[in-house]
Amino acid sequence: MNNTNNTCAKKYYNSVFISDIHLGSLDCKADYLLQFLNSFHCEKLYLVGDIVDMWAMSKQFRWPAKHNDIMHKIFQISQTDTQVYYLPGNHDEPLQKYTGFELSQIKIRREMVHKTQDGKRYLVFHGDQCDGDVTLGKFESWIGDKGYDFLLMLNRWYHLYKQKTNKEYWSLAGYIKSKIKGANAAIERYKKASAKHAKQRGLDGVICGHIHHPESCVIDGIEYHNDGDWVENCSALVEDISGSLQLVRFDEMTSISTDISTKIPARAA
Repeated sequence: MNNTNNTCAKKYYNSVFISDIHLGSLDCKADYLLQFLNSFHCEKLYLVGDIVDMWAMSKQFRWPAKHNDIMHKIFQISQTDTQVYYLPGNHDEPLQKYTGFELSQIKIRREMVHKTQDGKRYLVFHGDQCDGDVTLGKFESWIGDKGYDFLLMLNRWYHLYKQKTNKEYWSLAGYIKSKIKGANAAIERYKKASAKHAKQRGLDGVICGHIHHPESCVIDGIEYHNDGDWVENCSALVEDISGSLQLVRFDEMTSISTDISTKIPARAA
């Protein structure tokens, strides 16, 4: 009886898209993600890359119990009637060679086409496929990496302060990035490049991650959906029973909040 009640209390989605969890890294918000994973049931769960941060673990191995809980939860979900797809990104690149294989009923794919309930078709990939269209020179890339590491450190300390003062989570790193002209320019190039991939294949849109910037918009007639991350923004993309896509962000005060949801304008005839 308790199991039935718990199931009824959960939200239901046709599909859920999550990326950039970065398990094994210092900045993964595993607590929030575990609560989110326990809050819903879905027909399809897409893990859109950078689920395990093999780059971070190659520098310093760390695997807290909460990260293990996340993996157990994902495997548990895959044993139900939910189909789980894992689309490796750049931080879990070694798994790309296993494209076409299954791991405990989790299908590993480099990219896929997802069809929503309303018949639209979306290219689903991590997004590192677009790096050639976005990457700056080696020096600029090095500066960007070091700057991002510094932002994450600030975000980590700010998060600890928020926890101690019982205030809701807020991404300081995301806010600072939004004010940096160069970062915004790179994001725009990435959005155009990923939308181009979908347009070249005659699809309605693209669903991706990679840049840790949740957003939904229309670019040159193509729907662009970035599901964000679980390092800074703690966000996901969900498809409801009608086929509509919306972004949701975790809120530690009210569980799931849709304060960043973006309605896609009707396409011109």
